[in-house]
Amino acid sequence: MNENCEPVRIVADDREGAGAALAELRGRSDVSLEVRRLDAGDFLVEDNFAVERKTLADFAASVIDARWFKRSAAMAAGVRRGVIILEGSTVTAGELGVTREALQGALITVSVFYGLAILRARDAAETARLIVYPGRQAQRYASGSRPRPGYRPKGKRARQLFLLQGQPGVGPGRAGKLLEHFGSVENIARASVEELTAIDGIGESVAAKIRWAVKEDSGRLES
Repeated sequence: MNENCEPVRIVADDREGAGAALAELRGRSDVSLEVRRLDAGDFLVEDNFAVERKTLADFAASVIDARWFKRSAAMAAGVRRGVIILEGSTVTAGELGVTREALQGALITVSVFYGLAILRARDAAETARLIVYPGRQAQRYASGSRPRPGYRPKGKRARQLFLLQGQPGVGPGRAGKLLEHFGSVENIARASVEELTAIDGIGESVAAKIRWAVKEDSGRLES
């Protein structure tokens, strides 16, 4: 670990599900690990990313009984960026007991329509590395040292963009457009759904999630 880097803060859920990846994280010197109950996901990284780990067999079983869509919808509605890691070697759909088309449809639903990132890992060790990586990138981005195409934000702007990317459905591109249009995070927080959707690339679903995340008196998405 680079001596100039702070340990990546990771919280692991205390229920069954983290498995061997938790053991891998315990052995890393670049991780500050806490184990407690989480509302969503198996891991919380830098208080910004909710990570769900599933083996391929677990993935197939959750598609069959519809748990996949329920858990994914809950992650997509949360205030933190959702990441799903599918762990294991490639197997045939027949071995998993579900058709290839059903698995592909499930992946399309959560990645394209729910906006969750889906990563693949060969084993628990690689899962642990993938869990740590976004936390390390978040630290670099917050400090203004993360490489970005065409420019290198520093100081306040870097932190504003980092905060915006913590909003549901907001990635680097959308964060930049929002900040450029509204001028500040404060103005974005006060913007209505209609004002947010006026920005290219911000649809009603993302705008409603942003409003839900910043509005204090409601626990439901605005329509």
